Amino acid sequence: MNSYLKQTSTLTYSFLICLPLFVIYEALILISQPETDAVIRLSADIWIRQILFYFHDNTLLLSFIILVVLGGVIFYRERKKEISYHPRFFGLMIAESVVWAVLLAFLVSGFTGMLFSLTASSGGLEGAGITRLQMLALSIGAGLYEELVFRVIIVYALLWLFKLFVEEKPAVILAVLLAAVLFSAVHYTGSLGDTFTWPSFVFRMLFGLALNALLLIRGFGITAWTHSMYDVLLVLFLWK
Repeated sequence: MNSYLKQTSTLTYSFLICLPLFVIYEALILISQPETDAVIRLSADIWIRQILFYFHDNTLLLSFIILVVLGGVIFYRERKKEISYHPRFFGLMIAESVVWAVLLAFLVSGFTGMLFSLTASSGGLEGAGITRLQMLALSIGAGLYEELVFRVIIVYALLWLFKLFVEEKPAVILAVLLAAVLFSAVHYTGSLGDTFTWPSFVFRMLFGLALNALLLIRGFGITAWTHSMYDVLLVLFLWK
């Protein structure tokens, strides 16, 4: 058990377990929207593509090149670590992520329900005109792109900014809280954004905080898959 926890917390395992999310997301986007110019993608994905577009118009190819380079950097950085590759570990990581997704959903929704004296709505299923397959694609991609943007880029950028003005501990608290607020708020923006309600906003903010904690405890790979599995479970069981 200790070996599993230690190995799967490394950047190497996180990188490898996230590759299927990238492939499945792109494949489902293509399959679910084969004959349209207005392809529906995640906001976080679109933001990254807009940046990449300044360097090359084929953003998918550029994303693939970045993945290859990133993988090389990670493998080189962790080359001296005693990392052993066990195929069963990847299956266990996905199973663990499902457990975390269910556990966090019950804990956060329960706490939110107590705050508002009602059963908190998780939201996220209102997108008019979006098919179930499209929603599954967005759910898979959410774990990868939203965690990359909100749990890695924004948290560490805010942390760097706040450390210019305050001590490290309050800087961490401020960065984590603000990133969670931004993570929640972005779900209500754009033409496909959800209708704002305080229960759903607080739920998403607390869910973002929980994912921040999971990132510190289990690493990016488990966190990304937990987010994806949570959204996939919503689509499979709550989609109407």
